[in-house]
Amino acid sequence: MTRGQTSGAPRPGGPCGLRERKKRRTREALLHTALGLFLTQGYDRTTVDEIVDAVDVSQRTFFRYFTNKEAVAFAVQEAVDARFLAELRQRPASEPPFEAMRRAALNAWSTRGESGGSDITVELQVRAYRMIESTPALHAAHTRRNVGLERQTAALIAEREGIDPETDPRARVAVAAFSGVMRMTGQLWGGRQDAGVDALRELTELHLDQLGPALSGSWRAA
Repeated sequence: MTRGQTSGAPRPGGPCGLRERKKRRTREALLHTALGLFLTQGYDRTTVDEIVDAVDVSQRTFFRYFTNKEAVAFAVQEAVDARFLAELRQRPASEPPFEAMRRAALNAWSTRGESGGSDITVELQVRAYRMIESTPALHAAHTRRNVGLERQTAALIAEREGIDPETDPRARVAVAAFSGVMRMTGQLWGGRQDAGVDALRELTELHLDQLGPALSGSWRAA
């Protein structure tokens, strides 16, 4: 490179960096505002117009970040699910399926809690979860989304173990059991006053560690 030439890469703090930060702030403002309106006046009663008016942006800006109102409601959950799948893909092949899923779930929350630049805070997760649980239309959509996540997880587990999920049911059975415990844990966590990352990890570990004993052996006292 001769004197006077500059690299094509954007400089830290340059125009590209400023634009990206502005985009993140706009998306975060839309997300926080929408969830706040959903909780105070109800999901069904809240319109896109009200959300954009509160943030002082146009509808065009809203649809640049979210396809519709439901996409805003599930934005937090989608980010959590994506982190879990990413962590699961990185687990060592030597780990048994349940241990790999357990570690992926716990590491996903640890990573989230340590990333100060993320707009997916614990407080936002709690607000989104409680809003979904209290809205019948969203609760039904959440169930459908969970089915999709279970299919992706089962496919990953089957690939790790070298089995065909269409002919070998073990991956689907394992994921169904794991997902059931995770749903129960989420419900317990969402109802607690101390609904932070530490509380979620504590509940998750407690109940996942009981999965094996609950499925095998006798429950009766000796």
